[in-house]
Parts: sequence; structure tokens; C-alpha cells
Amino acid sequence: MLYEVNGKERFCEYYKQWIEVYKKDAIREATLAKYQMTYKWVKRLVPDLRVSELNRTAYQKLLNDYAKEHERQTTLDFHHQLKGAILDAVDEGLIERDPTRKAIIKGKTPKVKKIKYLNQFELHTLIAHLDIKEEPNWDWFILLVAKTGMRFSEALAITPADFDFARQTLSVSKTWDYKGEGGFLPTKNKSSVRKIQIDWQIVVKFSELVKHLPEDKPIFVGEDKVYNSTVNDVLARHCKMCGISEISIHGLRHTHASLLLFAGVSIASVARRLGHASMTTTQKTYLHIIQELENKDVDLVMRTLSGL
Repeated sequence: MLYEVNGKERFCEYYKQWIEVYKKDAIREATLAKYQMTYKWVKRLVPDLRVSELNRTAYQKLLNDYAKEHERQTTLDFHHQLKGAILDAVDEGLIERDPTRKAIIKGKTPKVKKIKYLNQFELHTLIAHLDIKEEPNWDWFILLVAKTGMRFSEALAITPADFDFARQTLSVSKTWDYKGEGGFLPTKNKSSVRKIQIDWQIVVKFSELVKHLPEDKPIFVGEDKVYNSTVNDVLARHCKMCGISEISIHGLRHTHASLLLFAGVSIASVARRLGHASMTTTQKTYLHIIQELENKDVDLVMRTLSGL
């Protein structure tokens, strides 16, 4: 770091420098943006706090002030993003003791987030309404996401080479930088690199579609910049015309997972298919569905035991 070991510098400036030195070019742009947002909050909440003044009380007050406007999980993320820089400051002798020790994480009560997804009949109606042409269009894209549960950026990055029609698999190994300048990026996490089994209908349709397309070029990305809102608008129009619930592309991912869970597919298999880092993520996201399935399981258990 570029600071003298007197700790008289403002903490927000120290943190800004720390991000520049340790995080820039070492993490994904999306993750870097979160660190930079944390810096903005630090500058806003404690603009004049000196590094040497950062004791447990000052740090807890910073967390408490941040928590007034954020949910507990967001406050926890804020804490984790600050902790690395603070521990480095301790190592450098800028701070005597670790002020993050025994920090209490508070936060606003989370809003109830209702996941929007289609039931099996609605999804069937949507797929039947898609206008599948000879050339790639957003209807093809909607079909692929509905059948695979891929994230938006993952589906954008799919090339003809990612399909293995003989084994009925689709390799997910990259994403498309639709928020930035375009181009391939790594997946969200290591678990996101996966092979997804695809059904014979996708095999037949896509083997014909990609026959004459460049092997290593994204199927759905052309010269123009791609916007999430563009595809969501296409999907919303289809939903409206079909008279079904209006959902987003991400809602199609939820639909895919929900239908598999209702069909009896294990949480572990669904987690792998979605590319979740752990089953905990799947359980948290689809808790309401899992609870419904548990109620059905109770009935099944009782019927089974009654028949003994």
C-alpha cells in the first residue's frame, strides 16, 4: 500500500486504494462493482473517519448506519467486503486491534419476494406459441432457456460447438458480457461450469438451426448490443397473447426448476442443473415449493404406513 504507517489517512480513501491494488483485475467486473459500491457507502457514512480511529465501536456504528437502509444479508456482504481491507490495515500496523471482531450484523426485515413462474400448462402454451423460424431469433432463445434453466448471460454465450447432439448434452462454460462491451466472460462460479442434458426435441430443432452457423460464435448475439429488457419484452408479449402470467427470462429459469421439483427430481440434481454453488441456494430460492412437496410427502408416508 502507498500509505505511511501513521494511520492518519481517511478510511474511505484507504479502502479505495485497497480495492485498486488488491481487487482490480483479480475479480469479475460485476464483483468489483460491488466493492466500489461499498466504497461509496463508506464515503457517504464516514467521510472523515481516520484509519487509526477505526475501533470496534466506530466499526459497529458504521455497520448499524448501513443496516438502517439495507436487509441483513446485504449488511453481511458489506461487512465481508470491508473486512479484508481492515485486516490488511491491522497487518500493516495502521490499526492496533481487529475492529471487526464480534461485529453484530443487523438489517431491515427482508421483503417477501414472490417468485414468478409458470405452471406446466402455461409453459406448454408458451412454447406452442413461439415462432420458431429457420434463422435464430429471440423465440429460439426463449425455448432454450425454458428447456435448460440457464441464466440469461449463459444462454447468450452458447455457440454451436457447445452442443453434443450425440450425447444429448449442452456445455455451459462461459457467459456473455451483455452489460459491458460484449465478449465472453467466466461463469458466475465453478459450479456453473456444467453439462446440461437436453431432450430429443431440442436436439432435433437445434441440430438443424446451427448446421450452417460458425462453431465458435454465439448463436444469439449479432452486431448490435443485447439488452435484457429486449428479450423480456418479447417474452412478455408472448405471455400476454397466450393469456398466461407475464414473467421475465429469469422467471423461465424459475419455471424450469419448479417443474423439475414438482416432478420429483431431487434438489441435488436441480442444483447441479442450475449451476448453483450449493444445494442451500436451491433450498432457499425454492423453499415454498419444497414445503408444498413436503406436505404431499406427509400424505404419501401416511398412506404407505396405513397399508402395512
